[in-house]
Amino acid sequence: RGKPMELIAGKKFKLPVWEAALRTMRAGERARFRCDVKHVVLYPLVAKSLRNIAAGKDPLEGQRHCCSVAQLHEHYSLGYADLDELQKNPQPLIFDIEVLKVEAPGSYQQDPWAMTDEEKLQAVPLIHKEGNELYRQGKVQEAAAKYYDAIACLKNLQMKEQPGSPDWIELDQKITPLLLNYCQCKLQCEEYYEVLDHCSSILNKYEDNVKAYFKRGKAHAAVWNVAEAQADFAKVLALDPSLRPVVAKELRSLEARLREKDAEDKIRFKGIFSQ
Repeated sequence: RGKPMELIAGKKFKLPVWEAALRTMRAGERARFRCDVKHVVLYPLVAKSLRNIAAGKDPLEGQRHCCSVAQLHEHYSLGYADLDELQKNPQPLIFDIEVLKVEAPGSYQQDPWAMTDEEKLQAVPLIHKEGNELYRQGKVQEAAAKYYDAIACLKNLQMKEQPGSPDWIELDQKITPLLLNYCQCKLQCEEYYEVLDHCSSILNKYEDNVKAYFKRGKAHAAVWNVAEAQADFAKVLALDPSLRPVVAKELRSLEARLREKDAEDKIRFKGIFSQ
């Protein structure tokens, strides 16, 4: 859906027949392949993962705690009626494949879900740096996507650790600044409720995070949660008095918006009651 699929050769893809087919093709070529049932028994699971990726969901959803073969013998829904039917009654499948581009090893950046644990750790600083550069260029949406990818890498690693363990905490402390950068992007995109959720999740763990209070205060102010905004800005001052000029500017802006809103409300209500 808008983004071509990437298949990385030599990564033990669940449908080896696709990789075998691609090895016979050139860039720009289109071809049709008919595959026997024995080669596509895992297609329903692969298709579910690809659809989850297209929908922005976790591609590994429902696949973490049992192997693929065991899953195929379980009588549960994949979440898609056509895939459920295909899983119950396997059929030969025909695939139309078009090769848009072939890239040499090391010349592309993998999606986080396709990386090994070591590759994720190595990629995070690079993705973070790319996000910062995009943000400096004013490409806020693109920067947010980079921060999201870096967070996804670390979250995937964190899920494999015991919550509260030293390794889990170390990963969480790497996630926090990335999440704050992501929130800064979302503030500029006026996606305030997402900022409220993420900053609150940070503050539930790190009660002295000044940046989280400040960004949450700005988000509260934007959605007219006046008392909550004032409380967050007060907390910022308590934790870091040197930020008083910045906080004062935000409070003046909030007060000006409140006066403007009150004036608009008076005009609106005056028109209603004069009818």
